[in-house]
Amino acid sequence: MTTSDTPVSLAERKRLLVADELSEAALQLLALRGFDAVTVDEIAAEAGVSKRTFFRYFASKEDVVVRFLSGMGTDIHAALASRPAGEPPSAALRHALAVPLLACTDRHPDHAARALRVVQLILRTPALLARFLERQAEWREALAGELARREGVDPAADLYPRLAAGTALVAFHTALERWGASDAAEDPLNLLDRAFAVVGPALDAQDR
Repeated sequence: MTTSDTPVSLAERKRLLVADELSEAALQLLALRGFDAVTVDEIAAEAGVSKRTFFRYFASKEDVVVRFLSGMGTDIHAALASRPAGEPPSAALRHALAVPLLACTDRHPDHAARALRVVQLILRTPALLARFLERQAEWREALAGELARREGVDPAADLYPRLAAGTALVAFHTALERWGASDAAEDPLNLLDRAFAVVGPALDAQDR
């Protein structure tokens, strides 16, 4: 991940482009046919590269999904950091966690369908679900640090930041599970709103 003030070389842009193409090809094949049914050779062929090239970017099929999840976590943290100072924690967290859901749904219908397949793949494949939960634990720490900064508390001494971040991520995960189980019959942003209607009062409690 680079920032706007860090120049990106042509070689690095090419590397990221190839990684993106490999990731997209892999995720769609895995989602359509199942994690265990797709080989690295098939992913490489779909992306138009050699198997050797695939292993230059990813150590395994799982690592393709991990890359996708890492990008999601970066987006969530950046969104929380950009929320207005003084905004209630529940509102700030809800807006931040809506970012990946918007990316899933606020585009062409074909994109939404592909995103749904990837979400279902992750939630229904034990090995990938385990990696997703690992990533969420990392997101919790990053979000807790940002919440502590916003609230002016010490994250090492105050229980609130980690509890709030964890609670918000449970709401997010629950919305994703419901969206996937409904085959997109339910709107994920509406599901997230409903989840935050339940947990929001605790996140904003003044006597914490």
